[in-house]
Amino acid sequence: MGFHLPRIVQAKRSLSNANQASSNVPKGYVPVYVGDESQMNRFVIPVSHLNQPSFQELLNQAEEEFGFHHPMGALTIPCKEEAFLDLISRLNTSR
Repeated sequence: MGFHLPRIVQAKRSLSNANQASSNVPKGYVPVYVGDESQMNRFVIPVSHLNQPSFQELLNQAEEEFGFHHPMGALTIPCKEEAFLDLISRLNTSR
């Protein structure tokens, strides 16, 4: 039983690249893409919002439209940006 050093180095590089890509998302937050297929905008929201009933409705819509495959590589919410911003604003004031 031995270690395959080239595979370990390669795996470490992959993790490093993934960490660099997500390093602009603070701990306790999650990136989401909002909009229709032609115009998606990225937002970073607190993870705590995911448990709110009003946000759960959006997650159900996302599940119906995309299943568990999200074309943007992150959580994708199929709603109008204005409606999303309104919801986030209400959730932020209720904290």
